Parts: sequence; structure tokens; C-alpha cells
Amino acid sequence: MDLQQRIDADIKAAMLAREKDRLNALRAIKSAILLELTKEGGQAGLDETTALRILQKLHKQRMESATIYHQQGRADLATEEEVQAAVIEAYLPARMSETEVANVVREVIGALHATGMADMGKVMGEANKRLAGRADGGAVAVVVKRLLTGG
Repeated sequence: MDLQQRIDADIKAAMLAREKDRLNALRAIKSAILLELTKEGGQAGLDETTALRILQKLHKQRMESATIYHQQGRADLATEEEVQAAVIEAYLPARMSETEVANVVREVIGALHATGMADMGKVMGEANKRLAGRADGGAVAVVVKRLLTGG
């Protein structure tokens, strides 16, 4: 079952269970998928890479909104965003630990024969391909910098 079918089935289940927050998050995912599929030059279907990118973007938006709401003292709105982020996160692959990310980055550095910060772009590009959806880009960048500077 592809992502679109899972979302449609889960929307029906959330409607029957009257789970408002879950339903809102699922509808946001469906809307983002439909926008991607109907945009000019879009694909006929949704490949896994595109689906992962959409889910990561939605999750990041929810977490950033929650942070802003916390800063403004709006715990009610922050909680709603966090619940939606948790629903979206359930569709993302499990996150890798920093140790696992460091091991993958070491492999990339070895494969590319990278020696210093001048090679960071090449290492980041390959590491992000290998870690797509399983690690945050910011966390990967921190590990790459640390390993390339000998830290």
C-alpha cells in the first residue's frame, strides 16, 4: 500500500473515530501530496523520495510552529501542532542515532577520499542521499563538520 492509499484509509478511520487532531494532520498530508501531484511539471505518481520530502517538510513546519507558540505563551496552539507533528512522524522512517549517522558519514568520507572542509559539499551531498529521511540535515552537517575537522 503506497502512502496515498495509507493516508486515505487513515483519514476514514480518523473520521469514524472522531479524532480531530489526527484528521487535521492527515488532511494536511493529503493536501500536500495533491499539490505535489498537480503542480506544473509534476509526476504522474508519487515516488518514495518525494513523499519523504513532503512528510519531512510538514513535520518541520509543525515543530517550528510549536516552538513559536511556546515562545508566545500559547500552550494550547503549541500542543495542537505537536500532536499533528507526532501523527506525521508516524509516517516517517525511524530516526538514526548520532553514532549511526557518524558511521555512515565515515563511510562517505572514506569513499570520497575527503580530507578537509573543502570537501564538505561533496560529503554532505552523498551523506544526505544515503540518510534520506532517517536523519535531520542539520544533525548530519554537525557530524560532517566534526569529522572533517578531526574533532
